[in-house]
Amino acid sequence: MDTKILLDLIANQGFPIALSIFLIFRIDRFMQEIVTTQKEGYRQVLENTKEIQNTITSLNQQNREYYSLRFAEVQKELTGMKLELGKIE
Repeated sequence: MDTKILLDLIANQGFPIALSIFLIFRIDRFMQEIVTTQKEGYRQVLENTKEIQNTITSLNQQNREYYSLRFAEVQKELTGMKLELGKIE
């Protein structure tokens, strides 16, 4: 086999193969970075969702406390009105 033919084969066949392997490794590293970034994004979304849920729960608890106090005040006023109405009759 002639050396020139061998070098031509390496140049024509080897370079595309080497370039393909190089690009595959680059794409693989890029995909790993994407997966890592996506996992971090999911973690942040989950963390923010928990924070929002805790805030909503806290607000609901505050509303329940406020309305139960308000209801107790209204009941006292109604009881007082009943007593006054009872005295009038």
